[in-house]
Amino acid sequence: MKRLTICLIAICAVSLAAMPAFAAGQGPGEAAGQAIVDTVANGCKVEIESYCAGVTPGEGRVLACLYANGDKLSGMCEYALYDAAAQLERAVSLLTFVASECADDLKKQKTLRRG
Repeated sequence: MKRLTICLIAICAVSLAAMPAFAAGQGPGEAAGQAIVDTVANGCKVEIESYCAGVTPGEGRVLACLYANGDKLSGMCEYALYDAAAQLERAVSLLTFVASECADDLKKQKTLRRG
């Protein structure tokens, strides 16, 4: 179970770092991004208050703290991390689908703007 927790924390951290606007709750993904942050914040509230109280939020520092304390996480926190990772996966899949479906339109717009 510990390995799964570490993997889930890593997925969350990498995904959030790779999508700063999404993670910061900006633009169209605001509600989804905030829901993911809230999932971890609520599910890991005890752990964040106990082990990560002195950590300045942002840039994945709280997730890094949770990773460092992975052996102390409750089942509730582990589930919250799993749920957050699943939400991120669904969001990335949706974005990939939309980008794929709109690829031709995006290329046309790019061409029109250059021309």
